[in-house]
Amino acid sequence: MKVLYVCTEIFPLLKTGGLGDVSGALPPALRDAGCDVRVLLPGFPAIRDGVGPSHLKQAEPLALPARRGPELSALPAQAPMLRPATLPGSELAAYVLDAPALFNRPGNPYADTQGDNGIRFALLGWAAACLGHGLDAYWQPDIVHCHDWHTGLAPLYLRQMAMPGPPRAASVFTIHNLAYQGIFPRTLFPQLGLPDYLFGIDGIEFWGQVSFMKAGLQAADRITTVSPAYAREIMAAEQGCGLDGLLRARSNVVSGILNGVDYAVWSPSRDDALVHPYDVESLEEKVTAKADLQRKIGLQERPDAMVFGVVSRLTEQKGLHLIEAVADELVRAGAQLAVLGAGDAPLEQAFVRAAAKHPGQIAVQVGYNECLAHGIMAGADVLLVPSRFEPCGLTQLYGLRYGALPLVHRVGGLADTVVDTTPENLEAGTATGFVFDEFSTQGLRAALRRAFDLHALPGAWKKVQRTAMGQRFDWREAAGQYAALYRSLIPQTDRIA
Repeated sequence: MKVLYVCTEIFPLLKTGGLGDVSGALPPALRDAGCDVRVLLPGFPAIRDGVGPSHLKQAEPLALPARRGPELSALPAQAPMLRPATLPGSELAAYVLDAPALFNRPGNPYADTQGDNGIRFALLGWAAACLGHGLDAYWQPDIVHCHDWHTGLAPLYLRQMAMPGPPRAASVFTIHNLAYQGIFPRTLFPQLGLPDYLFGIDGIEFWGQVSFMKAGLQAADRITTVSPAYAREIMAAEQGCGLDGLLRARSNVVSGILNGVDYAVWSPSRDDALVHPYDVESLEEKVTAKADLQRKIGLQERPDAMVFGVVSRLTEQKGLHLIEAVADELVRAGAQLAVLGAGDAPLEQAFVRAAAKHPGQIAVQVGYNECLAHGIMAGADVLLVPSRFEPCGLTQLYGLRYGALPLVHRVGGLADTVVDTTPENLEAGTATGFVFDEFSTQGLRAALRRAFDLHALPGAWKKVQRTAMGQRFDWREAAGQYAALYRSLIPQTDRIA
């Protein structure tokens, strides 16, 4: 079973968020599940410079068809090419979309600095569709698996493309975050090489604009989300982001498959970022990890302090304004707060002000640092993830493994993965964290109170820590579910027009 995995970032070459972690771990897990996987990536500098030479039978660059795809007349005459390569570490085969005028830029890979993101990612979708129709004479996928809005046109191009030869591949489109939809002005549509009728309510038109996310939802043979709860939530208006009607209409092809964790990277017993690794049998070393974190990030070295950690984009979606609102209360209660993240300028500034107000008790590092992220997981007692909505969330899964008990809003993948410390769950030995229902400072405060109360009972706290660290969210399980989904699609490929 041949699978083309299409994404825009992949750990360790390029990572701006959870998508990079997923793409770094899922393709190798799919290979282990018996799939012949190749990855298609845009030629961003970090990707282009980080891949190795190809070991494919077809090692020569592949030229994309000059017609029927996105309008590239504004680009230099050099045609975009697919360059076979090998991913470091996993040794997976890859195709890198080499179009320097579109991708060879510094900075954030999604920044639309030249106003051409529509064409950039339309070309990625077109390249995926070309491979899905057999552009590589030596290898044609059975499945094209697309991830988030950047790849949303791939399923549509697959359906629209008329090419001689074997039937096209089937398509799977995975939603990592429905709130980011790839919306572009109507003026982009004529450049996409699509028939006019597709700019309509049953096509990719969205409130007078072009939506790449809607394209993927309309055209994919199957749609998945990254947790079962999120698959249900996006069917309703509150979290459907204007696409809930379409998702309800296609509900028979929508399912949720929970993300996993790469325990080769996220495990306190083998973590190279930790001075003192530990496991469930040596939890006393977590105290040492706390001291390491306090020194590294600028908190007072107080072993008795309850340390709350945040590793997150600093955005309203992540509920970080709730934490900022109770920061003074945490310090008055004797706790400390360690924050790592970047995002909305007002939130960044609010946390920086809080740190200046409470030196040694609140520490903030704006930006992202992989080593410090691991240090916060190891050194924190509680990991704060109060998201307004959360398709899956990986941070809480990392926290569980490191014994940093997640405190989460009951939504999406957070609801699927964290078991609340209710009296019943504590008695049953199933509790792994703290869950609140009302998305408000009042709801957060109630969960914080329960965290403080449990922390005052060291024996009970360690029992919950051990239960949390014993949880397993392995990519093997997720890969098995995806492989079963792929198999269900293969018999249909020769019947789809």
